[in-house]
Amino acid sequence: MEHDAHAEASSHAVPPPEDATVDDWARDDAEPMSVESSATPPEVAAVDSGADTPPAPSASAAVAGEGVKEIQSSLQSLELKTNDAHVVEDDVEETKRHLNVVFIGHVDAGKSTTGGQILFLSGQVDDRTIQKYEKEAKDKSRESWYMAYIMDTNEEERVKGKTVEVGRAHFETEHTRFTILDAPGHKSYVPNMISGASQADIGVLVISARKGEFETGYERGGQTREHVLLAKTLGVAKLVVVINKMDEPTVKWSKERYDEIEAKMVPFLKSSGYNVKKDVQFLPISGLVGTNMKTRMDKSICSWWDGPCLFEVLDRIVVPLRDPKGSVRMPIIDKYKDMGTVAMGKIESGTIREGDSLLVMPNKSHVKVIGLNLDESKVRRAGPAENVRVKLSGVEEEDVMAGFVLSSVANPVGAVSEFIAQLQILELLDNAIFTAGYKAVLHIHSVVEECEIVELIEEIGMKKKKEEDPKKKKPKRKPLFVKNGAIVVCRIQVNNLICIEKFSDFPQLGRFTLRTEDGSCRQSC
Repeated sequence: MEHDAHAEASSHAVPPPEDATVDDWARDDAEPMSVESSATPPEVAAVDSGADTPPAPSASAAVAGEGVKEIQSSLQSLELKTNDAHVVEDDVEETKRHLNVVFIGHVDAGKSTTGGQILFLSGQVDDRTIQKYEKEAKDKSRESWYMAYIMDTNEEERVKGKTVEVGRAHFETEHTRFTILDAPGHKSYVPNMISGASQADIGVLVISARKGEFETGYERGGQTREHVLLAKTLGVAKLVVVINKMDEPTVKWSKERYDEIEAKMVPFLKSSGYNVKKDVQFLPISGLVGTNMKTRMDKSICSWWDGPCLFEVLDRIVVPLRDPKGSVRMPIIDKYKDMGTVAMGKIESGTIREGDSLLVMPNKSHVKVIGLNLDESKVRRAGPAENVRVKLSGVEEEDVMAGFVLSSVANPVGAVSEFIAQLQILELLDNAIFTAGYKAVLHIHSVVEECEIVELIEEIGMKKKKEEDPKKKKPKRKPLFVKNGAIVVCRIQVNNLICIEKFSDFPQLGRFTLRTEDGSCRQSC
């Protein structure tokens, strides 16, 4: 599969654009993410202006008045300096770019453990907390699970040892602020994995090197294969493949085992649409003990590895910059009530500022931004790729749903119930056929909606035919059905209005996946 297929809300299907990813893994520090500064001069709180003071009747009163003015001037100067300090502090914070990284892979590959170890190594979790988790895991007779408890916070996940919801945490390297999205690996929770991957800029595919575990995840129906396909179709352009559990007794940092896994994964990654030389990086790690994660491992542990550690790889990945001056697009992933309506999501385009007037689509609610939070900090503005909590006035919490999009008033996001899309059929199990009337579940940004294929318009041939004389060329007949591997232009209908865009305008809002409830059909769209 050479291209990502895509969705369009227009009357014509256009071939996917060339991959816009930067082909160099080396990071260029001279070009950090630029966010246009919108810091307005801080307003000075009006100190009592003396409007109630009568005109100075005497020289002594005039002296007193001058004293008051001096105090006022000092207070204003002090406040200006204080506010300026906050502005400078905000500017300093913005020198680090922000990336969302999703951890994907087969169940029990070690995703949560690796994520927990990253937080521990980056100083987000202290030794006392780790000791508490070690004791808790030991009491459950699951001694090796303690690192996973950092990411898996609810009791159900800890008892079963399976991630259910997408875990979220933050850490920093020298040049980058990261948000970890720990996606569930079990096939029952693939919709949750899709939700996590749709927010990600880069992916970390965790593979277990333990004998039998890699094979289970890689074989037909395994989540290693499905997660790679979904990650590519959901826009995860760069992939770090970490071969985990290399310290396991059946592996013992074996180069033969590492090479075996890499040799099997490379052809599959190519067939999934990844340029392995430019967009994929392999490296061995031990998520449980943290080997080759923050620092390069010693030759005494693994004599044959000369490559970088995980933190180095993540820090130097280059992803395409998004336009901070573009129209605002923020798919809402969750909402809650807190002295107003708070919408949570990732800004895909544009910059949101405190005081902005925006639209909540598709219900066209006019809202005003009265507060912005980035992680735990209150900020005045936030740019592309940031995960934010936006406090809104003018709309009730029950009128905002996951899947709605916060957008610019001047150029709002499109809202449709029917659209034309170009699909690539990745897998149809049980020899099923794809035809008009086919029903599936549509996943696009934070939307999950039932849909139906109402018309097949054109099948795009995979084989290149010889150029024909345009005068002799016959009009193409609409296909009745298509099978696995086909690329088809079709019309899709949903029950409710959804927010989508042309792929060429906003790839993050024009790329989607169709999937049946039982996982029997997957399409890259």
